[in-house]
Amino acid sequence: MPLAEAVTHVKSWQNEEKKVVFSNGCFDILHLGHIDYLEKARALGQKLVIGLNTDESVTKLKGVSRPVNNELSRARILAALAFVDAVVLFNEDTPYELIKAIRPNILVKGDDYLAENIVGADIVEANGGNVKTVSLVEGYSTSSLIEKIKKI
Repeated sequence: MPLAEAVTHVKSWQNEEKKVVFSNGCFDILHLGHIDYLEKARALGQKLVIGLNTDESVTKLKGVSRPVNNELSRARILAALAFVDAVVLFNEDTPYELIKAIRPNILVKGDDYLAENIVGADIVEANGGNVKTVSLVEGYSTSSLIEKIKKI
């Protein structure tokens, strides 16, 4: 959904005293690791908003062979998940400005990050929110899945 619409929804949810969780990523080829991670993130609150890297930002981060799936496909797949309440595209290198606009109650990344190094932690904590990390399913990553497919 457009950013302005997401901001309106988040404010409405927060006015209803629902905790809004935010996470972000490329989510290029959805796999078990993503599903587990997003379910754990959603369990920390009542609403889950995902910041999704645009195709251009995925290419900058991952290289010219990525993304495998375009941003509209990735957004539609994520939005179809029962535990996802909103998906917002962002084109910047980080979701900092998106987090600043959305102002979630809880910011989540995988436990491969240190909470104090998570982009946007300062914004969330300044607004009285929390920054959390959740455990990842070992052995699942889009890059390793792509390599496995190439070998086949």
